[in-house]
Amino acid sequence: MDYFVQHRKSYIEIGKVYFWTATINSWYKLMEEDAAKQIITDSLKFLSYNGKIDVYGFVVMPNHIHLIWKINEMNGKESSQGSFLKFTAHAFKKYLRVNNPSFLNLFTVEAENKKYEFWQRDSLAFELTQRKTALQKLNYIHNNPLAERWQLCNDPVKYYYSSAKFYETGIDDFGFLKHILDVF
Repeated sequence: MDYFVQHRKSYIEIGKVYFWTATINSWYKLMEEDAAKQIITDSLKFLSYNGKIDVYGFVVMPNHIHLIWKINEMNGKESSQGSFLKFTAHAFKKYLRVNNPSFLNLFTVEAENKKYEFWQRDSLAFELTQRKTALQKLNYIHNNPLAERWQLCNDPVKYYYSSAKFYETGIDDFGFLKHILDVF
């Protein structure tokens, strides 16, 4: 291990489990609509079914997502998390072009390689190495919709775009969840 190598806060090593947060640019509430949340879960399902990732916990909030996941392999020449961000950005663009073109304009950037930027750069990745910490992060994820700032529900299990129901009932509405205790 090279102790002098400085990694970005979004750095993820293949085969390790991370608590990961990605935020929409300027904290705009792009994912208030269920159709936008579905873009997230569809992408996670695709990557999971293709063996690129394992998802142990998640929540889709109006302007950010939290995941506990493991990247299993690259997705072609790009990282699986990079593929996730890229695919969801293209899907957001398509969705907003049809459903809310004026909101789409808020994401316009002046860059050579893209016209819109939906995700803030350098998402937060925190490696989970202990069961206690993994369970604390999972609890945080599941209780995020109840936070005073959000008040999206009164019971974590009732917030659909989360893994809370899976952990409470064993029912995986999304078809891609794995139990965190299988790792820790």
